[in-house]
Amino acid sequence: MKAALKDGIATFSPQGFLDGNNANAYLSIEDVEAASNLKADIILVSLKRVVFFNRNGLDIFIKLFSKIRKKNSATVGFCDYDQNKYAAIMRFYKDDINFSLFKTLEIAYLFSSSYKNQNKTILVHSDDKSQRSAIAIELHDNGHSPTIAKSLEEYNEKKSAFEYVIDSTFLGQMGQKVATRVSGNAIIYTITSFLDVEISNNFNIEYHNNSLNVGFRLFIFDAYKVISMNVHALNFFSKLSTSAAEYNATICFVGMKFDKTSASFKENMEDAGILFYNHMDDILQNKELLKELGASSAANIKNKRVLNKQNVTELPKFINAAAVTIEMMTNTKAIKESASVQNLIIDKKEGKIASSIGYYGDIDGMVILVFPSAIAKKACELLIGEDTNDIDMILDTLAELVNIVGGKIKSLLADEEISVNITLPRTYQDIDSLLEVVENRKGVQVELSFNDDKFLFFLTR
Repeated sequence: MKAALKDGIATFSPQGFLDGNNANAYLSIEDVEAASNLKADIILVSLKRVVFFNRNGLDIFIKLFSKIRKKNSATVGFCDYDQNKYAAIMRFYKDDINFSLFKTLEIAYLFSSSYKNQNKTILVHSDDKSQRSAIAIELHDNGHSPTIAKSLEEYNEKKSAFEYVIDSTFLGQMGQKVATRVSGNAIIYTITSFLDVEISNNFNIEYHNNSLNVGFRLFIFDAYKVISMNVHALNFFSKLSTSAAEYNATICFVGMKFDKTSASFKENMEDAGILFYNHMDDILQNKELLKELGASSAANIKNKRVLNKQNVTELPKFINAAAVTIEMMTNTKAIKESASVQNLIIDKKEGKIASSIGYYGDIDGMVILVFPSAIAKKACELLIGEDTNDIDMILDTLAELVNIVGGKIKSLLADEEISVNITLPRTYQDIDSLLEVVENRKGVQVELSFNDDKFLFFLTR
């Protein structure tokens, strides 16, 4: 089966049933080579004429995507599906979606170079905040006028006023699924059912440790649906809290009932430093408590790690990912002014806000971006949809922007077969709190200028 090429998009169009027994029949080595050589921005598999598929059937095309990406930088994925097909794909690949999904081929064209600068009005909705931000930025960069609907109700109310509407669409490697970032720089983990020894296997301790490294200091376990726990789970959480104390971090449980669990378990967990609250809003709606619990502060980590050659080798890609994203958002050009290996130095702390994001896997490290408030505000206007001086909204939106930078870094490294995961961004209104996190940690500091506004990039471990 050969791909049809039109206006920069190459499309495979299988039909009937796609499963492990017959999907191979749709592709030959020659088809794969031909697709890899196509001068297309986007290479897609249309599911319009597919009656049924399972994961084995789709995996044939996922392998095709991998081969294509090794040869060129085309966007790869699926298009022309209904809500049931979209839900099935998300269910099959929810832990590792490294391809894109476009609800229709018409929507995919909005992202292609052939449809640049047509200034289409587009309403965007996704339940994933990172995805709706990433979609809006890509459309804006392609010369369109996107507007974000922050809820399904808003989307349904406004969609008739736009030339195009986008939902059930996903840009590969942008969404972060491990945890939920909330206002106040807290990370929330959801736990359910009966907690036993399996909690130590199911909990991503590497992600948690890297979140500590980035600067997160408040971790909340949503335990509303926990029935009970045994001594193995008790020991796990007690050790987790003890190790968090080395970072001056706090662990809280919300909604945990002890009618089926020994009251002595709660006492032991409290002795280990774990705090208990009845309702999530008791924490998240109390700014003074958030500050007290550590969501607005950070402590320096004990183990300093030296920036290695592999991170420095990838440095140009990291800088480019950050600069290009901010250029798109502010419609200004980044000018590199200086670069040096040193401790993080910020001459004038007033009027600046910052964000950090960590990556770990084949290589690990942390990227820190320090913004003058004016740049941060301008960069966030597209995602907010209006001009605002609300610092909490700006910080929250800045985290979405930095999350997109992290997604770009992940994609660039994936093209070189370097696999990494990305932590959620940590934001800093108080620059002194950021300096506490990276105290005595050398890194590469790069100063950039956007219309004479200085912007700081710092790479460390």
